[in-house]
Amino acid sequence: MAKASKSNPHTGGNFDDFLQEEGIFEQTQARALKRALSEQLDEAMQSGKLSKVRMAQRMATSRSQLDRVLDPSNLSIQLDTLIKAASAVGRTVEIRLKRDTKRARSVAA
Repeated sequence: MAKASKSNPHTGGNFDDFLQEEGIFEQTQARALKRALSEQLDEAMQSGKLSKVRMAQRMATSRSQLDRVLDPSNLSIQLDTLIKAASAVGRTVEIRLKRDTKRARSVAA
């Protein structure tokens, strides 16, 4: 016998909708992406026992530039720098655009 489920009166809307209403969705998304990239690079450096000095040498850049790449709060990173960093730890960068079905519906309406 299945119970009828009641709607929780304390449940709000979607968090992404909240961020969009506040006008900070894109900024929040960028910060989350940069944090994830920074963590992946840091983990790859640790697993490869690669120091920051050696990593910077492999990237043919300065250690201060590498620090900016690894800083999760610094959103200003060029794609070529990200690609160099990934290559220095034996990785590649994959970027794709995907359709935002929710936004596409609201734009069409």
